[in-house]
Parts: sequence; structure tokens; C-alpha cells
Amino acid sequence: MIKDLIALDNSSRVWIYASDKEFSYDELDSARPEIHDFLEKWTSHNRNLISYGNIFHKRFLALFVDESIAGASGCSIDKSVHFIEYLGSRYSKDFFNRMNLFFMVDDEVIQSHMNDLPEMISTGKIDGDTLFFDNLVKDKSQFLKSWIKPVKESWLKRFLI
Repeated sequence: MIKDLIALDNSSRVWIYASDKEFSYDELDSARPEIHDFLEKWTSHNRNLISYGNIFHKRFLALFVDESIAGASGCSIDKSVHFIEYLGSRYSKDFFNRMNLFFMVDDEVIQSHMNDLPEMISTGKIDGDTLFFDNLVKDKSQFLKSWIKPVKESWLKRFLI
């Protein structure tokens, strides 16, 4: 069952998948109904999951589950991963490269490989105040408050000079 994000409990789990390429507006118009269809049918041990999902900034697919009613199980999480794999294949996107990092620079999402981070910092392309998309947030509350945060407040701060 799909609810609006605002209606989900703040402790709702979130999984964020970052695409290696932006979705075009036409792709978004096509993908969003597919996401909603998946969420309407998403179950755990034959119980409907109370969920929400969307693509943010034309790149980040986030799935939320309010576990106060029914929790996501291993099998239901596997179903969501298979769905993400399907979307990746359908739209020629890679959602599973965890070495990609994403920043907001001049109101634009930029992508970098983890190995390029030291150079980006040393050349000043990013610094402690650069906004970073922390796709490791665990729940709705963290998503709303600290998904996008300055590098100096993230796990990347250890790379700052």
C-alpha cells in the first residue's frame, strides 16, 4: 500500500539507490508509475507493506517502508532489489555502483568516483561545505534531516585536509 511520504512514520526504513545517469523527464514519466505499481504489490510474508517510493533529483531512487505495521523481510528486500535491477536494465542505468559519490555544486548534482575524491578536495572542486548526498541514511527522519549535508558533517570528513 502506498502512502505519501509525509504520512509514513519517521522511523520508516529507507533504501536509496543512486543511478549513474540522470533520468530524462520522459523516463521519469514512465518509471514513476512502474515504481508505484511495484509498491502497491510489495509484500512481506503475504502482508502488504506500507511504503513510498520516488526518484529524487532525477537520479536517486528511494524506497521507504513503514515497519510499524509489517516489516520488510529478506524476501521482500530481495524483491525490491530485483525490481531495481529491472529498472536499471529497462532505462540503461546502474543503481549498484557504491563507489559513486554525489555532490550538489552550483545547484547541480555532480557524480564522482570514490577514487577521485582526494583530487577533488586538493583542487578545491569540493570542500567541507560542499553538499553531499549521504545515501547511507537509514530512515525517513535521517532522510529528511541529513540525506543532503555538508561533507564536513558526513563520513567523508576524514578525507578533508
